Amino acid sequence: MIFLTLFEIVGYVISVILMLVIVQFVLSLLISFNVVNTSNDFVAAVWKAVNALLEPLLRPIRRILPATGSIDFSPLVLIVGLEILRIILRNLAVASVSGAL
Repeated sequence: MIFLTLFEIVGYVISVILMLVIVQFVLSLLISFNVVNTSNDFVAAVWKAVNALLEPLLRPIRRILPATGSIDFSPLVLIVGLEILRIILRNLAVASVSGAL
C-alpha cells in the first residue's frame, strides 16, 4: 500500500516537472523567434523561475552528455528518466497491491 501512495505522489511531482520542461521549451522558442521579449517583466520572471526550478535537474545531465553544439538534449533525457521512474514505481505499486512482494 505504501508503494501506491508513493507512486501517486511521485507521479504528481513528475507531471509538474514535465509541464515545467514543456513551458521552458515553448518559452525558449517564443523568445528566440522574438514573439515575446525578456524585457517584459512578466516574461523575464517566468523564464527565470522555470530555469531556476529545472536547472538543478538538468545540470547533472548536461555534465554527463557529450557536447552536441547548439542542441540541448538534457530535457529529453530528463523526460525519459522520469518516465522510467514512473514505470518502475507503478510496477512496484501494482506488485505490492496484488501481494506479490
